[in-house]
Amino acid sequence: MGRTRKGRPVNGVLILDKPTGMSSNRALQIAKRLFFVAKAGHTGSLDPLATGVLPLCFGEATKFSQFLLDADKRYRSTFRFGVITNTGDADGEVVQEQPTDSLTHEQVEKSLQLFAGEIEQVPSMFSALKHNGQPLYKLAREGIEVERKARKITVFEIKLLAFRPGAAAEADVEIHCSKGTYVRSIAEDLGLELGCGAHVQTLHRSAAGAFHEGQSVSLETLEAELGESDPSVLDHYLLPMDAPVEDLVALTLPESTAYYFSLGNPVMDSQVFQVGEEGDMVRVFLENGDFLGIGELTDDGRVAPKRLVAKLT
Repeated sequence: MGRTRKGRPVNGVLILDKPTGMSSNRALQIAKRLFFVAKAGHTGSLDPLATGVLPLCFGEATKFSQFLLDADKRYRSTFRFGVITNTGDADGEVVQEQPTDSLTHEQVEKSLQLFAGEIEQVPSMFSALKHNGQPLYKLAREGIEVERKARKITVFEIKLLAFRPGAAAEADVEIHCSKGTYVRSIAEDLGLELGCGAHVQTLHRSAAGAFHEGQSVSLETLEAELGESDPSVLDHYLLPMDAPVEDLVALTLPESTAYYFSLGNPVMDSQVFQVGEEGDMVRVFLENGDFLGIGELTDDGRVAPKRLVAKLT
């Protein structure tokens, strides 16, 4: 017999404002305890140094976390020039220093634009990418460095928000980028371009896909509101379980066909040709508003199940 999960069968998405100095998994475990949920997962980790938007999926919402992993991200970061660390951020050991008195606003702004658009980026050894099953950061901590292939990423926009000149120059930068982008690598490569070195001093994720920092809540707020109450008092912070795929068109099925769809069978529906084309993904609902999962439209007017939620009681 399988082990019985402890916790409530809660389904939804929490937009957490992750604090600095905490791993994403640690933040997830604290939130899971506060809500007393049976099943939870995060949607792509933030470095311990980083703060900001960390969507957490509870229950059946975990089935759609991949859509958030693939989403664009927005960051605000402070780059410190003249200091190179072994990790590319302020948590690492300093390996090289030099003054930056001659560095100007114009130089930084001009060089930043070299990182706009589709570029190739070599992932940091301190990333969570795996090599032979081991995260790179674990190998790096053991002093092992392996070759990493450059990957294509897209920086949709990169802006210089502020520049503070001097012997320890800093720049505040805003970045809108595709999945798989490493801000620390942008900082390091910018430092190389300017000839002085650089690292990430602070990093804040302001948005992940459609989710933004205005929707986020801190662990401190959750703990204060929970107090000695039942965990259900926190449920108003949860977004619907289909929130990760809310950009998909909604298709409502009558109970007669929804039954077969929920069993994993493609079903015919007259709306298919109205809501999209062959290959399009749609959110599928029952007439009473229950979310059934996502399906793919076929060329013969059917919708085929691709990811179903368990029947909720």
